[in-house]
Amino acid sequence: PGAPAQCSPGGGGRGRLRGAAMSGYGVEERAGPHSPEYRLFFKDAAGRYISPFHDIPIYADAGKNVFNMVVEVPRWTNAKMEISTKEPLNPIKQDVKKGKLRFVANVFPHKGYIWNYGAIPQTWEDPGHKDENTGCCGDNDPIDVCEIGSKVCSRGEVIKVKVLGTLALIDEGETDWKIIAINVEDPEADSYNDIEDVRRIKPGYLEATVDWFRRYKVPDGKPENQFAFNGEFKGKDFALDVIKGTHEHWKALITKKTDGGEINCTNLTVSDSPFCCSQDCAKATVNAAPPCEAAKPIPPEVDKWFYYQKN
Repeated sequence: PGAPAQCSPGGGGRGRLRGAAMSGYGVEERAGPHSPEYRLFFKDAAGRYISPFHDIPIYADAGKNVFNMVVEVPRWTNAKMEISTKEPLNPIKQDVKKGKLRFVANVFPHKGYIWNYGAIPQTWEDPGHKDENTGCCGDNDPIDVCEIGSKVCSRGEVIKVKVLGTLALIDEGETDWKIIAINVEDPEADSYNDIEDVRRIKPGYLEATVDWFRRYKVPDGKPENQFAFNGEFKGKDFALDVIKGTHEHWKALITKKTDGGEINCTNLTVSDSPFCCSQDCAKATVNAAPPCEAAKPIPPEVDKWFYYQKN
């Protein structure tokens, strides 16, 4: 999904641009997908470079609790793509572990990611804040979203989602909330208003979600992941409170009231932020990235199938 269409005039022909038919946002690719240098930069509707972490508003419609979601990983794909929180403009890149590009394994009966996976902008799970519900500190990233609609989204797409509930993953001792949401443009979106609607309309999907997060690292030699609340999902109101809390932590981060450590807070739209930069500065960041190239082949072992007996 999401093959680039044309060269970008803004990048001097060095990047490829995808159209702004994504809630008014466009993206520009640099280097080749599935390479360590690959970066996906974001632009607003006017073609200005922005940070998807800091410059895309948290809300698409605050009155209706509709949130923006940045899609990092399209459903059924394996490449672990993520917003790069430590680089200027926070482009999407592929995660690297031990010098190798990271792909999630296919653990029976799943193929890659089983939802469109991404993040809500302008949120931050503060590693210095111990969550009162889980007793663990945040994982230092924007809050994660599993979008359960029928469309397979594109990497870098910005969609509007309705929040339905949340799962509290404890990942190596850190709180890592997983928000369950649905694209408001999904044909069935009106039928979903809380987590119990997912259980009723898509029986087995929530259980599959817990199963996926519990076991996805096992093929890499890691133990099963753990959950707060015994792996039970919390409903919409609880999830909304969690998101609002992470938005407050982000506000403290972007205004330098909290020390974000290595987090890069360069932004172009947050007027009271000391990290606000000019469009020329943003262009220089993008132009310093390697020119766009064809995608590198995905290693054949990524298509391996792991049959793993549950403990």
